[in-house]
Amino acid sequence: MGIEPDPARAAVAKGRGLNVIEGILSPEFLEQFGPFETIVFADVLEHLPNPGEQVLLAKAGLAADGSIVASVPNIAHWFVRVDLLRGRFIYRDCGIMDATHLRWFTRDTLHKFFENLGFRVTDHLYTVNTGMIDYYESRPWKWLPIRIRYRVVRRLARSFPTLFGCQHVVKAVPR
Repeated sequence: MGIEPDPARAAVAKGRGLNVIEGILSPEFLEQFGPFETIVFADVLEHLPNPGEQVLLAKAGLAADGSIVASVPNIAHWFVRVDLLRGRFIYRDCGIMDATHLRWFTRDTLHKFFENLGFRVTDHLYTVNTGMIDYYESRPWKWLPIRIRYRVVRRLARSFPTLFGCQHVVKAVPR
């Protein structure tokens, strides 16, 4: 079951056979369809003016042993760090520096965010995305074949996840 505020995206999801309600998370939605074992915020929290409000609402819709899974961009990614060292803060159409992002998270601030809302982070993974525009524009990455680039970045992300991980993916359970 999904909930999507954008009508076009909701239509695409429905067209793929998913059970999607067009709207936003609300007490009425949770009362009608909950409780849930897992509530997923996939690339959502960074777009909200008050993400804590939505997470607390979701918390009320969890089953007794439920959890929240959330993915957010890693603002501490090395591309962003290098740009900041150069005095640049460049918004893009998508990715970590998506112009529609209202919030940014590092590993520690994401954990603190959930802890302040009464959760304990039980799992933390990182994604690797060598399809980001930065990899096509930056040397030496733009010269590497995609498969080799992916293997190198994946290996670097395993060793230095807060530097080379594109997204944080956490599982959090209420305390």
